[in-house]
Amino acid sequence: MDSLGDSLKKVLLAGIGAVATTAEKSKDVLDDLVKKGELTVEQGKVLNEELKHNIKKTMKEKVNVSVKPSTPEELDDLIDQMTPEQLDQLKERLAAAAEKAKAQEEETAQEPAGETPEDDA
Repeated sequence: MDSLGDSLKKVLLAGIGAVATTAEKSKDVLDDLVKKGELTVEQGKVLNEELKHNIKKTMKEKVNVSVKPSTPEELDDLIDQMTPEQLDQLKERLAAAAEKAKAQEEETAQEPAGETPEDDA
């Protein structure tokens, strides 16, 4: 009977050891899953930002909305609604247009007075 008691004791201790080992391993696995889950969340955030950037870039390249104001008041309203970046772009375009117009005026002033395209006909 003594051997049966020792065997039963060994089985009971083996079961307790198995439960303890399983608990430790499951905790390690759970911690790894949490880490992977956090990594996945971070990767998802980065991917989301990249997609937003790509969509904005595509929209700027492919979609062109032109609004033609018919009155000076409507033009003022459009300018009031522009972002600072849009206002800077508008200023750059106006400066480029002014330079182009000035260059054209200088070319026109340098042409000989007696020659016009209509005289060639």
